[in-house]
Amino acid sequence: MAEILILAEHDGGAVKKVTTELLTVARELGEPSVVWAGPGGEEAAGRLGEFGAAKVYIADSPDFADYVVAPKAELLAALAREKAPGAVLVAASQEGREVAGRLAVKTGWGVLTDVTGLSADLIAEQPIFGGAITVSSRACSGVPIIAIRPNAIAAEPAPGPAVLEKVEFAVPDAAKGARVTERVRKERGSRPELTEAAIVVSGGRGVGSGENFNLIEGLADALHAAVGASRAAVDAGWYPHQFQVGQTGKTVSPQLYIAVGISGAIQHRAGMQTSKAIMVINNDPEAPIFELADYGVVGDLFNVVPQLTTEINKRAQEG
Repeated sequence: MAEILILAEHDGGAVKKVTTELLTVARELGEPSVVWAGPGGEEAAGRLGEFGAAKVYIADSPDFADYVVAPKAELLAALAREKAPGAVLVAASQEGREVAGRLAVKTGWGVLTDVTGLSADLIAEQPIFGGAITVSSRACSGVPIIAIRPNAIAAEPAPGPAVLEKVEFAVPDAAKGARVTERVRKERGSRPELTEAAIVVSGGRGVGSGENFNLIEGLADALHAAVGASRAAVDAGWYPHQFQVGQTGKTVSPQLYIAVGISGAIQHRAGMQTSKAIMVINNDPEAPIFELADYGVVGDLFNVVPQLTTEINKRAQEG
């Protein structure tokens, strides 16, 4: 059974959700082998083993933190040449896509990005035209390099022991062109991370202003949810770009997605249509977003949202 190399996305010793999703996919293709660049690999081995990692290759050189992206591509290229894997999987994150592109240039192998499904024979599903059409694709050159969209595939545990293997790796000078000179840690609030939240409440053009996003935040806090925003709201400056949900923002797939004042343009739908349940609050009964809705409320969000928030808080206090 061929090894499937998986580039781990992590924050120190904390395994990001998308890595467990990649492991779930890799188990259907061969033997999942995680490539861990940077510190924390030993601490993370247990978590990786819970999702079926057979091996964890750990390269903890400080160069992975000191330089941008290129060292990880070099590490993957070196391991891929040595292990001859059946495929290389990365997250279709900002960093993961760049690593995939660099690896493809180094190896001459085919690369597929923004993949939302992958069969055992390595045929990938990819949404195009803002999610309006899904195509089937196969990499035709060398070992497939596949960047899988976060939250597109549900992570499923398959516990087993993960064998750790230290990798001695010296980053070549050619990969040291862009150095990290400073890091600023952003303070995290009490809300969950957008791409990993079980519930997401998003606001769109119908919210009307940045001040009115207090309504969205209030509902999200009552549900212990993350806050999202449509592209229209972000472009208007009502909410920060890092909270944009959509084709050019983040892809989410929570248990519950609540779209408030969002019309449902294709661009937005591409980032949330895999949510398990979708609730829509909109005063336009013809809004395209209702086509995706499991639950729909036709009404003025400025009346509906405060009432919904009050009722949720009331039941939380009673319960």
